[in-house]
Amino acid sequence: MRKLGLIGGLSWYSTELYYARINRQVLLRTNGRCNAPLLIESLNFCDVGKATTSEDWNHVADVLIASARRLEQAGATALLICANSMHKVFDAVAASIAIPVIHIADSVGEKMKADAVHSAALLGTANVMAENWYRQRLVKHGVSLLPAEMEDVNDLERIIYDELMHGIVKRDSERALKTIITEIDQQDIKSVVLGCTELSMVVDTKANVLPIYDSAEIHADAGVDWILGDAN
Repeated sequence: MRKLGLIGGLSWYSTELYYARINRQVLLRTNGRCNAPLLIESLNFCDVGKATTSEDWNHVADVLIASARRLEQAGATALLICANSMHKVFDAVAASIAIPVIHIADSVGEKMKADAVHSAALLGTANVMAENWYRQRLVKHGVSLLPAEMEDVNDLERIIYDELMHGIVKRDSERALKTIITEIDQQDIKSVVLGCTELSMVVDTKANVLPIYDSAEIHADAGVDWILGDAN
């Protein structure tokens, strides 16, 4: 099996989800024989969280590049950045090392293409929902995306940054997400992409009116494919 590196801490709650998902899937796919060979660098979210200016994002890129290089030097053969929003600096990170970095939106887009799902609403932080760098990755895989509703963006930013990033799960927030997804269904959109790795904490991905594509789960599974040699 190949050793996989995780850049985590963005937040640590989603990193825990990645660690558990990857190990459970490796265990399942090896008939209960093996655990996943992983290297994890858990960053301090306070050092990179809620970047807004170009200067902020340059700093984020520097932090993630340094982390990627340490993981490569430690023996990782590929990397996952365990956060959707941090993929804004994906190109800079990928260019800084010789090993592959598996893009979260490509993993989701490939899964949706395989499922023949061609329309979706994207839910996440403001830079994921409203900026082109993430949306274009999904569109490249043949997915048509519902335009971002700013009222939803504001609600999701509050839930993600004020609650989920601190491990807080509120029933009101669960109901708010259910309402958003129900409204999306009424617009004849065929699926929802959870473009924040913490959103599965408040969205039941198995019990909704629409198919839910959980980016964290799909990204982790792409990491499992790499570990087991099923990905190039």
